[in-house]
Amino acid sequence: MSERIAKLKEAIETMHYCKAQYVRSELVIDLFRGEIAWDGVVDTFELEGHPKAKHCYAWSFVENGEPKYTTVLEIPPVDSPESAVKIAIASKARSQTD
Repeated sequence: MSERIAKLKEAIETMHYCKAQYVRSELVIDLFRGEIAWDGVVDTFELEGHPKAKHCYAWSFVENGEPKYTTVLEIPPVDSPESAVKIAIASKARSQTD
């Protein structure tokens, strides 16, 4: 297991209080307001012991020199890596305008 996958697995298990098993990685490119909002790898994990979700989508990025981890549970409307990225971007944009 790569260090990136291990860190994401740890982030999921810490944030969502369940076991995570790596499934696959997928390249996602998302446009938001006509600009590339995300161009990177999103990893899918299968969850064990979570009351609502069977999967979680996760990725990392660097902000101010520090690694940051985003985890999005597969709960409707989230049903794919692409929808997880869209929801996370919209949520972040909303929180910046509040």
